[in-house]
Amino acid sequence: MINFGKTYIFRKYNTVIKVSTANIKYEDKVEILSHPCLSDKAHFKYSRVHLPLAVKCNIQCNYCRRGINKSIIRPGLTARILSVNEAVSYVDEIVKRDIRLKVIAVAGPGEPLYNRETFNTLKIIHEKYPDKIICIATNGLSLPENIERLKSIGVKTLTITINTINPEVASKIYEYVIINGKRRNDIEAYRVFILNQLRGLEAAVNAGITVKVNTVLIPEVNMNHVVEVARKTAELGAYIQNIIPLIPLYRFRRLRTPTCGELRLIREECEKYIRQFRLCKMCRADAYGIPGLESSYVSTLYKNYMLLLHAGYRSFHG
Repeated sequence: MINFGKTYIFRKYNTVIKVSTANIKYEDKVEILSHPCLSDKAHFKYSRVHLPLAVKCNIQCNYCRRGINKSIIRPGLTARILSVNEAVSYVDEIVKRDIRLKVIAVAGPGEPLYNRETFNTLKIIHEKYPDKIICIATNGLSLPENIERLKSIGVKTLTITINTINPEVASKIYEYVIINGKRRNDIEAYRVFILNQLRGLEAAVNAGITVKVNTVLIPEVNMNHVVEVARKTAELGAYIQNIIPLIPLYRFRRLRTPTCGELRLIREECEKYIRQFRLCKMCRADAYGIPGLESSYVSTLYKNYMLLLHAGYRSFHG
């Protein structure tokens, strides 16, 4: 039984040696200076590509609806799922044509760490293009057990979505989590989930990986808990937090999105503890291009059709 204590930031976990960020010169790290989702300047200068490899997911968020779609701009969507060979060929074509490409990432549509294709693909890509920044976006449930694998395939940056560190609040945000092959929605399962997120964050920082924390602001659910996420993740060594507004979907389709004022105030409060990223495009799982130069006509897998023909595949659905 994991004891979270009255504040839900469990006493047992607080006995773990904490990360000291005092000697980390974040601004000197190439993966920050060149990453358009970590640096304001890089956001308008360098491109990134998301490889839609992850079909399966080990949690179900109440605001998430994954799917195949060619045009809607939001997370969880892709024109199609790529195989390992297709993804490598696609990257080969982009590298030939785009000298601004800095980041090669897997950000869905499911959970990257829950799909072996993520590891198989990124291992090949890292060996072929060791100068590129390998990035993964994860929910963190299986992060602690995968740190060594992430290091071995060259992952330099990691985004962990942490919406709360309170298991009671987590039970309202997530329909279920899969632990040891079983779907669970009990409070103990959400304690384990949060514990893994925080342990994984700390382990990643200790491994030299730069960590960004994504937090979905859900006014009616976690509005009063986002600051404690900022405080705790900063303490564990996260570099930056990206607070994004709820897109009302699935079970949260009738909830309201936060106002611009609410979003601004929460970011200002969290900035007392951790840097804030304010330029997020809330990208698709197949996004490609320079985020800061994209219009509403965002470059996606489907819109790069000619590039895909060169990469050797033609099929699309959705």
